Amino acid sequence: MKKTISLFSAAALAVLVITAFRPVDITPIATGTAMPMADKAMKDVVSGKEVTLAGQKGATGTLVIFSCNTCPYVVINEGRIADALRTAKRLKFGVVIVNSNEAKRADEDSETAMAKYAKDQKYDCAYTIDVNSELADAFGATRTPECFLFDKDSKLVYHGAIDDSPKDAKAAKVNYLNNAMFSLQKGEAVQTPNTVSVGCTIKRKG
Repeated sequence: MKKTISLFSAAALAVLVITAFRPVDITPIATGTAMPMADKAMKDVVSGKEVTLAGQKGATGTLVIFSCNTCPYVVINEGRIADALRTAKRLKFGVVIVNSNEAKRADEDSETAMAKYAKDQKYDCAYTIDVNSELADAFGATRTPECFLFDKDSKLVYHGAIDDSPKDAKAAKVNYLNNAMFSLQKGEAVQTPNTVSVGCTIKRKG
């Protein structure tokens, strides 16, 4: 009897896990697409104010990174994200890091947890709450971390991973994101406009 109950509980738990997050079947926006929802107001946990993507645009363009606080892939990419933020600032890109994990908003991706994480990481850019994952849906973002780079006209020029070795920074041979930013700053075409983001799935609310 105990075994039956145990098996039932395990099955019930599996169902809860499966149905806790909203499944998505979406495609990322294509290169050349205008920035979606550029005027959507989002709470920035760094400044405590509401910001928009349009309002954060830099002279060269805008870098949008979908991220979170605890995904193992985000954690092992913290140094590379920090490097990307420094490069973006130097090349005059505006930066917005977006947390779309609505299904975890009550715990590790709460506003309080986000503010602490941003402080720990010394973010000097906006780290925003994407209510109901609306921005992630509009972008077609599914992973953390996942990068979208826009030019000064807010047209997408690069989408994908930071580099070619998400699990091991020392093994990276090509930094796709930095290359794209340098190309854009020089007025050149981005040679690799699309790569595959490897990371945790964005936890959309079911």
